[in-house]
Amino acid sequence: MTSRIADLPLNERPRERLARHGVETLSDAELVSVVLTASRGRNTLDIARSVLSDGLLALARRDWRTYARVTGIGEVNATKIAASFELGRRSIARETPLGDPIRDPEALATSLLARHSHHAQERLGAIYLDTRNRIIREREIYIGTFNSATVSTRDVLRHALDDHAASVIIFHNHPSGSPDPSGDDLLFTRKLVEAGKVLGVDVVDHLILGANRFVSLKQRGAM
Repeated sequence: MTSRIADLPLNERPRERLARHGVETLSDAELVSVVLTASRGRNTLDIARSVLSDGLLALARRDWRTYARVTGIGEVNATKIAASFELGRRSIARETPLGDPIRDPEALATSLLARHSHHAQERLGAIYLDTRNRIIREREIYIGTFNSATVSTRDVLRHALDDHAASVIIFHNHPSGSPDPSGDDLLFTRKLVEAGKVLGVDVVDHLILGANRFVSLKQRGAM
């Protein structure tokens, strides 16, 4: 016999618990279950537990088409999950208005983590700043396995010249979840700083994004 959420005591039903005690009291599975619709004789809490079998970060990284097909939860539920994650990322990403000067590169880290730490592939990007440290443009420059051989400093600095930028902050994610810099990260950063000096573009920082934490190479004294 298939269990239903309605068969649970009121104090164990996710929606009722959310209403009575607040969203922060719910587990990951309970939060996911709230946005789902029961399907194929499975209640939403069972569905939520199945899609979270590899953890919350893995769920955030999945393409919704993939987990609709692999888990059998249905396209409607898969798109609800994808939309929920994207809303969360966007709400954090918009905390830094474009017109505000960047006084501390680390202040960008929360927004960058929200938008890029979930990617399953490494992505290198750059934020170009004017002479008053205001954001001119953010560009995604490279997707794939990142090392000092595959990404050219010219790829980063060419856009700085095109955008008439005075300085640049670069960032990339580590899909492993650890933001600790690799030898290639350090080598690429040193090359970029030196090339920037020649062109008159200040490389302000290199932020490496992990799972919910980051490393600033400037703060570490590595640039």
